[in-house]
Amino acid sequence: MSSSELNYRDKLMLNWNEIDTVLLDMDGTLLDLAYDNHFWLEHIPRAYADHHGIEPEIAKQQLIQTMESVKGQLEWYCIDHWSDVLGFDVGYHVQATRSQVAARPFALEFLNFLREQSKHVLMVTNAHTVVLDNKMEEVNLRPYFDSLISSHHYASPKEDLAFWSRLVQDFPMDTTRTLLIDDNEQVLAAAQRFGIKHLVTLKQPDSSLAPRTRSNYAAITHFDEILI
Repeated sequence: MSSSELNYRDKLMLNWNEIDTVLLDMDGTLLDLAYDNHFWLEHIPRAYADHHGIEPEIAKQQLIQTMESVKGQLEWYCIDHWSDVLGFDVGYHVQATRSQVAARPFALEFLNFLREQSKHVLMVTNAHTVVLDNKMEEVNLRPYFDSLISSHHYASPKEDLAFWSRLVQDFPMDTTRTLLIDDNEQVLAAAQRFGIKHLVTLKQPDSSLAPRTRSNYAAITHFDEILI
């Protein structure tokens, strides 16, 4: 039986006595990825079609192809980049749709638990600062964190080892006593190469889609599974 099948079958047990620092992703981890997928796969293609006077399906195909060309790079996450490429202010649409942002189940309970446990808690997100600020206006998670870090601050996405090197320079931590929870397995792989010991992913980052069936990492459906 593969490790991924074991992860999905068995309850994940974390020894919180072995963890000092908790790094949490935002989209697909603390917040429902359904908003982001709808925004980029439905809302923005419609806006692009309206702006350029083309058919919505053609606009969607063009946009998806263009986005795939920079997947995993900082441009993939950059609102300024997409505003330049698409020819209109994407940040305006972020602000206009932010009421659709929602926290994932048990996210607040988990953040309260971490505060009660006196863990050092950092948000580490690839989200552009425009997205981060708008989402925090809608679902204010700032009080639960010691700091919120966008990969744009370091000019490197979390998929790049340079991000992690710069992160620990600014926020010293023992990587063997650090937990990262992230829905992106490429990010988890980079963190693992850097030396972060405790790694957890999400089975269903987008509530509108079926849960994932396998993973290279220990996985949870909701945060209540790792509360004590």
